[in-house]
Amino acid sequence: MYLIVGLGNPESDYSKTRHNMGFNVINKIASQYTIDINKTKFKGLFGSGIIEGQKVILLKPQTFMNLSGESVIEAMNFYKITPDELIVIYDDFDTDSGTIRIRRTGSAGSHNGMKSVINSINTENFCRVRVGIGKPQNKIDMITYVIGHVPEEEMNVLDKGTDIAKEAVVEIIKNGAEMAMNKFNKRKIDK
Repeated sequence: MYLIVGLGNPESDYSKTRHNMGFNVINKIASQYTIDINKTKFKGLFGSGIIEGQKVILLKPQTFMNLSGESVIEAMNFYKITPDELIVIYDDFDTDSGTIRIRRTGSAGSHNGMKSVINSINTENFCRVRVGIGKPQNKIDMITYVIGHVPEEEMNVLDKGTDIAKEAVVEIIKNGAEMAMNKFNKRKIDK
């Protein structure tokens, strides 16, 4: 069984922001595999289904980004999920827009949602899919950048990145993180 978590903020206000790439990927996975994310528990919205013969739980924490770990640890404890069975998807400004990076371990960097997850589950050793959002070209502060308005042209590029991330999660489930890293970490999109 896998617990697949997308990090983001409650969608009505934040759905079209850079900070919600994790939620966007979860929504695409749910749509492709007909998984309803309509249950409320673990301080989040979740649903369960089958991907490539594996049972999965798709989770979107509703705690706001900085407390995401509270939701993740509750779901892990309930389903007896080990860190090897956890995949976390989130936005990353150190990765170019429209590209992704898969890692099996590492620090949270400056991402507060990942800091919360790592602190809550007490390990950095779990698979994560970082969806690139790029860095701002002008000197706006990062909070404004990650939760502010995204121009339509850029949103199209980010959307391609979430498509790649969705494929990568399926590859992780099907063939493992190493294979997915080899296949997706150097992949570029046509902008």
